[in-house]
Amino acid sequence: MILVLWDIDRTLLYTGDTDRLVYRELFEEVVGRPAESLPARGTGVTMPLAVRELLRANAVEPERIEELAQRIVQRMPAQLERHRNDLSRTGQIMPGAPAVLAAVQQEPGLVPTVVTGNLRGSAEIKLKALGLDKYLDLIIGGYSSDDSHRPALVRVAQQRAGARHGYTFARDTTVIIGDSLEDVRTGREGGAHVIGVASGTTSVEKLAAAGACHVIPELTDTRCIIHLINQCVAPDVDQSCPDPSRGVGPEV
Repeated sequence: MILVLWDIDRTLLYTGDTDRLVYRELFEEVVGRPAESLPARGTGVTMPLAVRELLRANAVEPERIEELAQRIVQRMPAQLERHRNDLSRTGQIMPGAPAVLAAVQQEPGLVPTVVTGNLRGSAEIKLKALGLDKYLDLIIGGYSSDDSHRPALVRVAQQRAGARHGYTFARDTTVIIGDSLEDVRTGREGGAHVIGVASGTTSVEKLAAAGACHVIPELTDTRCIIHLINQCVAPDVDQSCPDPSRGVGPEV
């Protein structure tokens, strides 16, 4: 069995400025003044760490940061839920995502879930708003509400998946698919192979240099991605991707 851990933002979907709007709204609500600086885009940093950086970047007193961060983090899923209609209307599904998610879900021996910098509530809202939750076992995922240190989330997901399937998942049976350098670091430090997807703000070259097992430009070649998942955990498998003319997996 292979545990397949999908990143969410800019890998499976893109929510535009909705996350940043939530940061802005909650900062003003909790701190009492507008934020002049917001977290950087597309870094993959966990939400609790991004909130702390938001507070530091906006000159909040150091002794207040931990208390205010906890208050903001606790309110984030509910605040995002208020924008669910906007997510459904303006959010974008990344090219190829539904087909490859369906193919991984249906492939014998592959166990698909997520490892993400999102809080669990926020992750579920995003995936459900865009109809991608049906392809993933979200109960066994790793979320920043479990631990703000993203590499630790690999073990969280491995243990949850192991308990559910009666199987021991480790580095040699776990693959992350994500778009950021943080996804690569999460795999290298947390215990997983990584397939980089250059669909975010990080180039193919940078993902490869950081140590991704393979790097692809997007998720549109379903057969190739299934092949690369297997190749990551079994290096003796032919590294060339199948001929796409032979089929691209299930229709969705």
